[in-house]
Amino acid sequence: MDKPIKEQYLVSGFLTLFLIHGMQVGVGVLGFQRIVVKSTGYDAWISVLIAGMVVHVVIACMYTLLKRVDGDLISIHHHIFGKWVGNVICFFVSIYFVAKAVNVLRTYIEVVQVWMFPDLPTWSVAIVASFFFYYVVSGGFRSVVGLTFLGVIIPVAFTPMLLLPLEFANFINMLPIFKHSIVELLLGAKDTTLSFIGFEYLLLYYPFLKNRELTQKWAQFGAAITTIAYTIIMIVSLAFFSEEQLNKTIWATLTLYKVVQLPFLERFEYVGVSMWMFLITPNIALALWGASRCAKRISRVSQRSALVIAIVIMATVTILLPTRQEVNQFSDWIAQTGFYFVFVYIPLLVILQAIVLKIRRGKHEQTTNL
Repeated sequence: MDKPIKEQYLVSGFLTLFLIHGMQVGVGVLGFQRIVVKSTGYDAWISVLIAGMVVHVVIACMYTLLKRVDGDLISIHHHIFGKWVGNVICFFVSIYFVAKAVNVLRTYIEVVQVWMFPDLPTWSVAIVASFFFYYVVSGGFRSVVGLTFLGVIIPVAFTPMLLLPLEFANFINMLPIFKHSIVELLLGAKDTTLSFIGFEYLLLYYPFLKNRELTQKWAQFGAAITTIAYTIIMIVSLAFFSEEQLNKTIWATLTLYKVVQLPFLERFEYVGVSMWMFLITPNIALALWGASRCAKRISRVSQRSALVIAIVIMATVTILLPTRQEVNQFSDWIAQTGFYFVFVYIPLLVILQAIVLKIRRGKHEQTTNL
């Protein structure tokens, strides 16, 4: 068991709902339809539901791991692999978190450049974002949680706008259902990885939750809200677009906003792009917090110094991804890495942890008998 976190740094367990949901909904939701439809066509909504159910299973696995050690991911790695090997693995996890921050920031900059300001230099946004995220994350975990709460609450007012395209919907296109095989549906579920990952940060902020043993219901509820939201967006997209259109539409969710027409605003998608800033900032902030937290726990570097290093890496890599092809390749790499880390490695840790506990319990019993 690790040293307990001081009371003034803890947050309400109820906020786990916002931390889970807020981290899952980011830039991935802007264009996940095209990726899934390539594998499963009009059955894509079934793949989204399958992915959501798997997320619930993985969250249960994470709580099993965390409750056994009453600590965080670093404690889990130390318990299973020992200090040195555990620290090496945690170092790569820290790099993964920084890479996720890069992916979210660079993708959002690309959306702004394509939809609003074509001549906007990438480096200018990266530098401004660096100062902003240093200010937020250096304020501690409670500041990041506050940003996440706002990032979930504020965009809610604009979410119903995504239902307006139903006026032109054609649900007949989606019939009959289950036109694809189970394998194809599972491949489609795998393609939603970039949209659903983000809840794995729970492995790090778990010790900062009050009554953390009882927070699983809020974590599962947050994941359920995400699954429902993604399924509704997918169904609306399938009913509004044809399969051919979805295969060619990079940001289908933003395109849905173009249908919205208000007397005082002609281009409502500009509001959609601007509103998405509230969704992506918590993603980046918690990723940077997680990376710096890992660095602090496995080395003698202070978390503030580790944060500066993480932000410099994030800004540098963001600037070094100038074209759509490179951004897309980077996103694919994050999706692949995230899939194996979240949906393969975490369940594997549960098995390894159970084996280690059984071996140690057996040794303890032998010692006791002697």
